[in-house]
Amino acid sequence: MKKKISAAAFLFCVLILYSCSGRGKNTPLIIIPEIKNKTDINNLIGIDDIIETKSGRGKANLPEWLLTFNNGGIDAVEKMEKYQERYCFIGRNEGVNFEALKKWEDNYSTDQAFTRLAAARIETRLTSKAALYPDDEYGAFYEKLIKKSFDTEYLDASVEDTYWIKKTGTSEANDFQDIYEFFSFISIEKTIMQNVIRNMIAEVRAAVTPTRAQNNAINNIQKNFFEGF
Repeated sequence: MKKKISAAAFLFCVLILYSCSGRGKNTPLIIIPEIKNKTDINNLIGIDDIIETKSGRGKANLPEWLLTFNNGGIDAVEKMEKYQERYCFIGRNEGVNFEALKKWEDNYSTDQAFTRLAAARIETRLTSKAALYPDDEYGAFYEKLIKKSFDTEYLDASVEDTYWIKKTGTSEANDFQDIYEFFSFISIEKTIMQNVIRNMIAEVRAAVTPTRAQNNAINNIQKNFFEGF
């Protein structure tokens, strides 16, 4: 049986396709990576292809958080001693126009960017534990919670660091052209984010009328939301 795409996920895909179709040649595309990367997906940033970084020529002196992310995903970053009490997120942006990417970095807004990263993580948590399709598992609660998560601000989120790398790649004309990738590393205290999400779940739950089975699923996710989050 083919997997059905939820209404919220379909809307998200449409928005991505629309934004991509309207991009100019040198306009960078914002990339929101999968939040909970598995540890067996190594070399997420292509270290062997790096020819220059924010630190200078070559690939030496990469920051520890970026190396950790490359080797073990965001799970590994959150296990670093410094970040064990924080949720961590990494926004990524790549393209061939360094100046445009640098402008993205300089104007990076934690209010808007973090909200998108957090919403993606919330949706991943809901879908990863669903026994049925999310729309069937949770009913209207699912779509309403995803929409609300995209409208919620986390005022205590902060940018820990930003970094860029340059790699050799190919353009559409198959000519070699340098590709830049920028990273913005954001974190937030776990207790603060958990309180925001708990309030969000409570508000959405009060606004829907689920079936008995859906109500049981919502009870379960509400009780255990932060296990594996």
